[in-house]
Amino acid sequence: MNTLVGVGVGPGDPDLVTVKAANLLAKADVVFVPVADSGETGRAEQTVLFYAEAWRVQRVVFALHDREHTARREQAWDAAAAQVGRWFAEHPGGTAAFATIGDPCVYSTFTYLAASVRDLLGELDVALIPGITAMQDLAARSGTPLVEGREALALFPMTAGADRFREALERGDAVVAYKFGRMLPETLAVLRETGRLDGAVYGAGLGLAGEDIRPAGELDPDAPGPYLSTLIVPPARTGRGGAL
Repeated sequence: MNTLVGVGVGPGDPDLVTVKAANLLAKADVVFVPVADSGETGRAEQTVLFYAEAWRVQRVVFALHDREHTARREQAWDAAAAQVGRWFAEHPGGTAAFATIGDPCVYSTFTYLAASVRDLLGELDVALIPGITAMQDLAARSGTPLVEGREALALFPMTAGADRFREALERGDAVVAYKFGRMLPETLAVLRETGRLDGAVYGAGLGLAGEDIRPAGELDPDAPGPYLSTLIVPPARTGRGGAL
């Protein structure tokens, strides 16, 4: 049977690829990587090339810069599925990996690709290899515990809107925000309004040249940031064991 494996390759640092992911990337018949239609090398591709020869890597174009569910996105999913389907037609019973930054189960393009390829081919064995997420990497690099004791953690995409972000912050638990680069001024404004700016940690380009990790309060309140940015907002803590 044809096998499609979603492989999480972490937030960008090749050293954070798991052994299981590295082994699969080294032996898969082909490794598909998502790229934008603008043509630049994506973060997943940069990481994959540490573990797979370039001749086994194939680019798959997605509308990665579209932030809404657009017709262009639907067309890109269909075209990507057709590309992968053609590869399986030429290599029946083959194993194809699809590399995704972070984890294939967390806001990943792989979700849409796997569903589209299965609709196209019918029988398809889909497997997943988890990856380290940006929130884990930022927590480690900044020395910020994500959750302790009975604290809850909300993972929030800013594309869901500032009002829902405010609601998450007002509950008082730990919040991690993704996808907020263009909305950085609005994101910082909500942090200030809810009294959650102090202690919040910002990270972008994790593990890459030009990595930017700093307290969110040091950011320019009027300037946007990179799309692939991460924000950790820890809850108020009263000391060791206070959340138990």
